Amino acid sequence: MPQTSMNQFISNFSSTICGLTTNRTYSNVIFLCIGTDRVTGDSFGPIVGYKLKKFFRGVQNVQIIGDLENTVCNDNIEQTINSICKQYSNPFIISIDSALSKNSDNVGKIIVGKGGIILGSSIRRERYVIGDMYIKGITARDFCNSRKNFSILQNTRLNIVIQMADVVANGIYESIEIIK
Repeated sequence: MPQTSMNQFISNFSSTICGLTTNRTYSNVIFLCIGTDRVTGDSFGPIVGYKLKKFFRGVQNVQIIGDLENTVCNDNIEQTINSICKQYSNPFIISIDSALSKNSDNVGKIIVGKGGIILGSSIRRERYVIGDMYIKGITARDFCNSRKNFSILQNTRLNIVIQMADVVANGIYESIEIIK
């Protein structure tokens, strides 16, 4: 299974964030790490958040919202979005979440892109779009059936999720060190 390498991620992340932030000023950088620790295939975001909190502890203007202790999921996403809007003026939001792919060959890949991420689409729940850029960790195949997708997410191998989370957290830290 081809996974995204650290160098590929750093290159994609660095070029995307630089392209979106050049000649613009933001009050904060917010890493919005979405998912739940109760479903292995959906734990990518909280695991990344847990790791990022260790790297950015005490760093001004960098906020990590969502980790293994305080998850951001479908149950509280609306309150979280409202809280961000009230608390921060002009933040740059990087949304991080698990994703499914119709092609099983994509499992283990990390996708970095511009714009917001659509939350809740794989299990056909109410949808929210949030973020200036996104990072998606493809944890499983999309069967285009919400019941089957939920079952697949519950049975995803934790090793795949941890490996991708390591690449993302370490890659973000390395990228920010390069950018400074």
